[in-house]
Amino acid sequence: MEPAVNLDRIKNTLLELSHFGFSESDLGIYRVGLSAADMEARRWLIDLMHKEGMHARMDGAGNVFGRIDASEAPTVTIGSHLDSVPAGGMFDGALGVVAGLEVLRIFKESEIQPRFPIELVATSEEEGRYGGMFGAQAIAGQLTPEFVLNAHDADDNRLVDAMAAVGMDPMHALAARRRPGSMKAFLELHIEQGPVLEKTGKTVGVVDSISGVFKWIVRLIGKADHAGTSPMNMRSDAFTGLADFAHEIPRIIEEDGTDRSRLTVGKVELKPGNPHTIPGEAIFTLVGRDSDEQVMHELAQACRKALSAIARRHNLMFEYEQTSWLSPVLCDVEIVELFERHAERMGIAWQRMPSGAGHDTQFMTEISKAGMIFVPSVGGVSHAPDEWTHWHDVEIGSNLLLQAALELSSGAG
Repeated sequence: MEPAVNLDRIKNTLLELSHFGFSESDLGIYRVGLSAADMEARRWLIDLMHKEGMHARMDGAGNVFGRIDASEAPTVTIGSHLDSVPAGGMFDGALGVVAGLEVLRIFKESEIQPRFPIELVATSEEEGRYGGMFGAQAIAGQLTPEFVLNAHDADDNRLVDAMAAVGMDPMHALAARRRPGSMKAFLELHIEQGPVLEKTGKTVGVVDSISGVFKWIVRLIGKADHAGTSPMNMRSDAFTGLADFAHEIPRIIEEDGTDRSRLTVGKVELKPGNPHTIPGEAIFTLVGRDSDEQVMHELAQACRKALSAIARRHNLMFEYEQTSWLSPVLCDVEIVELFERHAERMGIAWQRMPSGAGHDTQFMTEISKAGMIFVPSVGGVSHAPDEWTHWHDVEIGSNLLLQAALELSSGAG
């Protein structure tokens, strides 16, 4: 019989991990990248691997690595991210980490001696609070001192301060770059975070491409004034400008985007924030996505034009800061075909599909053959407390991950 994952062990490990950052008030997980809860989870993972006789370490960017042996051969690296969005669910990122750990456990228990060692990685700050995917960028050598020193979130909290608060030296992240040739392949299992697999009745999605993402922090600046004494036609109302822009988004997608385009205003702050005061400033995030980088540029240009016109119309000033630009990528063809071949052999209902969300695999393609698989999200829900994936789908996806790792680590793939 071929090796298979232990689903009960995966369940128990995932449930234990979900305690870090869990909120009793809304049942969401608040394991925001580089927070105290995030670092507690990373220390827990390192301790767990040490207890099970594995080598474990954390690099200067907060990425946690685990190995069975200390071989210098190129690794087959498996993993995903440990951090969550605020009020997130228990599967996003965490499933890929726990499934990767389970693969290590199976190799160890079965005394498999691979030609290329299996390695687990739990990446740091993937959710993009500070722009980009900090841990994966560090591994791929895509960080710069300028980015590290200047990165901040939508509330102006600085990356360097967050790292210092958990005892990390921000500049040590620059030393987290993996040596060229040290990684043979990168594999990631992730929940779909969308409704496609559930709607089509498929258990696995083999990802062939990953959408690009850009993130802006936009400011529309007008004049705060009395909400009762200022005539409607004499206001410089920043919120009205934001509302007009939100109304323009469908038109921009229709004229300048594709069926894979997305534009989202996800966080809004109005200043001064008083019920009886006209908003003098609207600060909001804008995230754009598409699988074609030229389309991304066209969407960005259309947003700039619309915001400029709206600002003129409402006597506002328009400013924006681009905090990240992640280019779309193709997954490695050999890895895609490897997943498909094993899915077919195992009798899994699968389909090839793009990813509309960004993932660690996006940066791993810079340094290694890389690919990923999806398992269904119930109702297409993710980034929310009611995020869920059925355990039988977790088991099937994890076993597919294991079989791909067995072939790649043997040198056959």
